[in-house]
Amino acid sequence: MDMLIIIQMILASIGGAVLYTLIGIAPGTDETAVLAPVTIALALTGISPYVILAFFISAIVAKKLTDSIPVAIAGIPGGVMAAPMVEHAMVLKSYGLPDVSIKKMSSGSVIGTIISIPASFLIANLILPYADRISQYAGLIFFLGAVFLALMTKNKVLSLAIIIPFALLIQGLRHLYWGLDIIPDDSTVFISFFLGITIGPIAFKLFELLNKEYRSNQPRLGNKEITFKESEKEKGIPNPFKILTKKESATSALGSFIGSVTFFLSPVGMTVFLGEFLTRHVKDPVQRASRAISTMDGLTNASYISGTLIPLIAIGLPLSPMAIGPAAGLFNAPPVFTPEHNIHHLLSMGEIMTATIIGAVIALLITFYVTIKYASQICAFVFKYIPHEALIGLFAGLVVMLAYMDAGWLNIFGTILVALVSGLLHKNGVNYGVLFMILYAAPWLLGVLS
Repeated sequence: MDMLIIIQMILASIGGAVLYTLIGIAPGTDETAVLAPVTIALALTGISPYVILAFFISAIVAKKLTDSIPVAIAGIPGGVMAAPMVEHAMVLKSYGLPDVSIKKMSSGSVIGTIISIPASFLIANLILPYADRISQYAGLIFFLGAVFLALMTKNKVLSLAIIIPFALLIQGLRHLYWGLDIIPDDSTVFISFFLGITIGPIAFKLFELLNKEYRSNQPRLGNKEITFKESEKEKGIPNPFKILTKKESATSALGSFIGSVTFFLSPVGMTVFLGEFLTRHVKDPVQRASRAISTMDGLTNASYISGTLIPLIAIGLPLSPMAIGPAAGLFNAPPVFTPEHNIHHLLSMGEIMTATIIGAVIALLITFYVTIKYASQICAFVFKYIPHEALIGLFAGLVVMLAYMDAGWLNIFGTILVALVSGLLHKNGVNYGVLFMILYAAPWLLGVLS
């Protein structure tokens, strides 16, 4: 690894931290929708895998640091993983402490990053001797993962029932493209179907709005007024261990370690479960809310980092909700990355560690400082000048472009079909993770059934 690559990693990390600091504050930005398309696009441009990994780690750390800001200020989660913290953040806001909420959550996120990186490498080393055996049963593992996640969702029956039909849809479209000679027989369509699932809820909602009767029955809310409280200015360089109490630091560290060990489980589920379990004995509402949000934010950051790094280092297959969602581009972005040729195969463990540390450290230095110092001002700027619709349009346009690159004009409509089916299923209680697992398991599953 020469100095030029290191400089590129540093610059990419700075870019990732700045970009996803702003995106993280924008309300309702789903992690998969804003991270996966950009990562895949970078991979397809032929950028060095070192640079891509450093960018991604910086982006995820920055995103997880800042998506709690709109929660604390306005009660609006900046991402899916910030949703479990809304209730506790609103307790602190009711006591006039939104600035404290921001500082506690950001500090917990820093602890989550610090704990999860060494924990991920340790756990990956323990799994490494079994990597080849795990890889041989990848299709079966993805299928069992779909069944397991289906049993964890709100609508268990529908989630289980849809596994084979959704696999038929995926493989049916692929065979249609092969039959029409749209793509060669030795290639497959993956990226656009993955992104179709990602934008499913948004696409389904937009198509619903094309129905005049449905549209006319939707509530009209007008302009929403959000009041920002002037927060106290932090003096000097912020220290997360001084912002948190010893007990808050301890529960954040414990939650982060458990989140790293359970990297293969749902991050949202573990955040809710552990956040409540580790704080339910605290009687004072302010102390309980402070400890809960710091613990939850640490755990979410840890589960995202470990869910990316452990499969990437040990196996090279996306065997976690994080790896199969936001981090999918690191594992599979054909023709550049495939399950048999991705960052796991291209970079050594030491090189992955170097890129991870560069990305994480730069994101922490930039985003944590900015978050603590200027959270209210940045949040006001994003809420006022960056419409949510603009971000949706940006990523939807990126999906259309990648769908065309994957298999031409017809595949744009194929991707819309996958998106609409995914959106309908998601609306009826089927989790993203189930659909992603089916996408990976489809060739193996239909091969077994046929």
